[in-house]
Amino acid sequence: MARKYSQGASKKVERAMHERKTGTLKSGRSGKKVTSRKQAIAIGLSEARREGKKVPSKRSSSSRSGGRKSTASRSGGRKSSSRSSGGRKSSSSRSRTSSRKSSSRSSK
Repeated sequence: MARKYSQGASKKVERAMHERKTGTLKSGRSGKKVTSRKQAIAIGLSEARREGKKVPSKRSSSSRSGGRKSTASRSGGRKSSSRSSGGRKSSSSRSRTSSRKSSSRSSK
């Protein structure tokens, strides 16, 4: 049976795990220190994918969640969507009040 992961990919994961142990592994976007073992493995595999090593493709989100499709848990982490909808509400209420003022003026 053929290997699922190349030796180069396992070297990347090994390096990421070593950096995690020494406390020098940082996450890409935020730059925070990585302490999770799973995250260190994910970082090593993504680096190997970027270099074109033999690594199976990422699993889809439905199989990762164990077959459960819960919209509440997915939308619960998104804070920006709730903020933007809050902004929309206030702007629509402004337009309503201005239309009320104009209608009250015309009735006088």
